[in-house]
Amino acid sequence: MTDTVVDDSGLDDPSFVDEAKQRAEGVKALARREGWKRRLPILPALIFTIVVTQIPFLFTLFYSLTDWDISSIDPREFIWFDNYASLSNPGEKFFREAAWVSVQMTVIAVLGSLFVGTGLAVLLDRKFLGQGFVRTLLITPFLVMPVVASLLWKTQMFNKTFGVLNWLIESLGFEGIEFASRFPMASVITVLIWQWSPFMMLIVLAGLQGQDTSTLEAARVDGATTFGIFRQITFPQLRPYLELGTLLGAIYLIQVYDHIEVITGGVGTKNLPFWIAQRSIGGGNLFGLASAYSILVVIASIIIANVGLRVLSNLLEDDS
Repeated sequence: MTDTVVDDSGLDDPSFVDEAKQRAEGVKALARREGWKRRLPILPALIFTIVVTQIPFLFTLFYSLTDWDISSIDPREFIWFDNYASLSNPGEKFFREAAWVSVQMTVIAVLGSLFVGTGLAVLLDRKFLGQGFVRTLLITPFLVMPVVASLLWKTQMFNKTFGVLNWLIESLGFEGIEFASRFPMASVITVLIWQWSPFMMLIVLAGLQGQDTSTLEAARVDGATTFGIFRQITFPQLRPYLELGTLLGAIYLIQVYDHIEVITGGVGTKNLPFWIAQRSIGGGNLFGLASAYSILVVIASIIIANVGLRVLSNLLEDDS
């Protein structure tokens, strides 16, 4: 048996080292070119997104550090973080009340629409006559403009004289209720759940239709019940889809303004976006202060989304 001798005498040759470096640099250059080829098609969309989102955000951040009052002729001056510090003033209790309303409205609406959407997705995750037509009807509320949806519910559902809900209540012998004024928070949340449940339904339905059918069939053969299959197999697999729905729902629903303006006019439902609009374009004209509060809304959106994801993850881990 003979040992193989490797000749490594050429490794110390300067020309060999230079050639190896050139090859490595060529591989890196090729990788960079391939990376840019993949990124080039999405570059216009990325630039557009930066222009319409990040540049206005930077301007908002800049204005939040000034005392800009649009009703005053005095030039803007930098006051740095005084606008943010004003939250501790007793007169800003309305901001804290609006923040609490935003938290309640966002959490209840997201969880409610997620629950309803999951139920609808489970019902649609099976073959039946007219499945496509029913699915289209269920998606329709999400496609309705927020102002139109709010007007529809306010005039056709909640109205004490002409509303469908009061017609049902009065037909049962009870007195009609002016829902929007008596239960303003519940009225707005009901419309939000009605409009956002189809969105949650689509997300959860995608998760249901991506399941491994062989695993479900094996569970049925072993005698597992439908509820047991859903609780032990389907529900844990839906975790990333439920988390995605929670994240997107929290981000969008904390910015609700149209529904509140149309249904209640802010009475009992004045959340952060509505309160900020009042401090700026609604007559307050304090654009510097309103900009600072807008930055805080962004921070609150991130916090609520992360807390919602953490709570949902813990619930799913306990059930899995």
